[in-house]
This record gives sequence, structure tokens and C-alpha cells, in this order.
Amino acid sequence: MAREQKQTTSAANGRFWGAAAADWAAIQEQNCRAVYTATFDHLGLGAETRYLDVGCGSGMAVQLAAERGAQVSGLDAAENLLAIARQRVPKGHFHIGELESLPFSDGSFDLVTGFNSFQYAANPAAALAEAKRVVRPGSHVVVMTWGKPDGMEASSLVAALRPFLPPPPPGAPGPFALSEESALRAFASAAALEPLEVFDVDSPWQYVDLSTALRGLRSSGVAARAIENSSAEAVDAAHAKALAVFRQSDGSYKIGASFRCLVTRA
Repeated sequence: MAREQKQTTSAANGRFWGAAAADWAAIQEQNCRAVYTATFDHLGLGAETRYLDVGCGSGMAVQLAAERGAQVSGLDAAENLLAIARQRVPKGHFHIGELESLPFSDGSFDLVTGFNSFQYAANPAAALAEAKRVVRPGSHVVVMTWGKPDGMEASSLVAALRPFLPPPPPGAPGPFALSEESALRAFASAAALEPLEVFDVDSPWQYVDLSTALRGLRSSGVAARAIENSSAEAVDAAHAKALAVFRQSDGSYKIGASFRCLVTRA
């Protein structure tokens, strides 16, 4: 079913997420390290685990898994990000492709993760169904999404970009569409995955100064889309305004952020 979908993730997101790949890898991706580590600790990922990260970006999660001895693979829509992933993990297997049509045989992996990726797919349901197809029956698929936006400091930075983004199609899900546990579990069940436990991970965004913060925030695919629709100067100004309340006495910035992970069984 997933292979017949006409909407594809690379067409929707590939060029945007690869627009500032170096800054993404050096700055923004670091802010999710705690989530990757917590997930691997939770699942006991170790040597010989056949592991696939879909929407792997510049490969930090894959790198951390490889350091634990896992046999690692990654897939992404942005070639610029994959080039960095290949440098980080020379023995990893990386593919450019579609989340909705994974280039792997049925049951190829012991673990598949989608760290903030399934909800950005052009067809999230098809992407999750493909993750189920390529994992070994009885093994795990992990869906990571944003935590609940209410009271989350980072949500103000997400909101800062809304005026610069093109209007979403009618009925399009927002970035926090899966943050409610009931919606997240329903998303998994619709793909014939068994929802197991949900756990939240605090992973604050930290930057040494304003320039670094702006470069990191500007490196996301969402920001790249906003820049194309307006300008880098406009996006930087909006981010700077939103960041002001998070400035520390030493000139650094710390913004509270949390992510929600659902462990499912195929």
C-alpha cells in the first residue's frame, strides 16, 4: 500500500532540510542527544542490533547506536545531511529515499526509530506502515514527537515562524498533532502496531550566544521554508525577539523543550 502513494517526503521536505546541513549537525541536532540516549537506554540497544533510523538527518542517533555496537542504517530525503552522516559513521549504510517507500526487505531490522520524522512525512500513515514492514515481527518501532506544547518554552520559537510560512493545506496536521498521548497511540494502532509505553524526555535547547542560536534555529527545514517565503533577515528577527526572554546572565541561551516517545511492537 505504502509504495503506491503519490505524495513523497523528499519532494516535500528534502531540499529544505538540507539547506543548512552543517549548522543543523553542529548546533541544532545536538539539542536532541538526550532523547536518543534515553531511547537506546530504555530499549537496551546493544551489540548486533540491526537498527534503522528513518529521517536520520546528519546521523547523530545512528552514530550513538553504532558506538553501542549496533549494525546501523539510516534513510533521509536530504543528501546534504546524509553526506555528514556518512562522515560520522563510515561503516553505516545510508540511503536517500522516501519514508513512504523504504528500500529494504520485510523484517530487515530489530529496531526502527523515527525521531521527529513521521509527522513531517508527506504521508505519515504510509511512512509508519513502511517502518512496520521492515522491522522484524515482535520487534520495536519508536515514534518520537514533540511533547505537549502547553508550557513548553520551545513552542514559542516554533510559533515565531508561523507568520512566514505558507498557509497549510486544509486539514494538514500541525507540528504538535501527535503530542497528545491518545493521538499518538491511535497513530500507531492505525498502522497495525501495538502501542506500548510512552515516556517523555526533557532535552533543553542550549546555545552559547545569540549568533549561534540564530544559526541553529535557521537550520531546520521549517525555517528554510519560512526563509524562502520571506527572508533570512525576517526569520532571524523573529527568532531574536522570541529568544530574548531566555537569555542567561553570561549571554548564553537555554530554552526548555521536551519530546514524547512511543514504543510500539510490530
